[in-house]
Amino acid sequence: MDDESQVSLYASGLDDVQSRAGDESAADPEPAALDRGNYTVYVKPKPTPTPQASTSTSSSSGGWRPPFVTPDPGSAQAIAYDMVLARGWGDDQFACLVALWKKESGWRVNAYNAGSGAYGIPQALPGSKMASAGADWETNPATQIAWGLGYIGGRYGSPCGAWDHSQRTGWY
Repeated sequence: MDDESQVSLYASGLDDVQSRAGDESAADPEPAALDRGNYTVYVKPKPTPTPQASTSTSSSSGGWRPPFVTPDPGSAQAIAYDMVLARGWGDDQFACLVALWKKESGWRVNAYNAGSGAYGIPQALPGSKMASAGADWETNPATQIAWGLGYIGGRYGSPCGAWDHSQRTGWY
């Protein structure tokens, strides 16, 4: 069998698909023009968003703020939470306090910085300053927290004020 005598089903099928039966010699008619009459199409462009200033009242620095986490009952953080609320500060302020003192002392009542002499949960410098809040300042978390909140309120206005300062400078 030579090449011309072989018939391929594929080639035969393609010829059938690409031709129209009964209309092989006629030229394709020109497509009809679409008449829109008096209609026009207008697409309104999307407006460019305008940047908005932050409306958060808890941050003047615009920096990251820690999220609120409910303290474990009976913990030093639970004592601090009650004291924060008693001062009229909210959950956002408590969240800043938790982050600040976690960074400073890990919330340990006996945390001591040998380099600076800072002591306790709020890292008072010197630690003996906390004696103004109670004679048990070395071991009582409530005494240390009371002193620390007084210090923060007097110097920074709020725990988030102290947190912002700490984020900018590395200390409060």
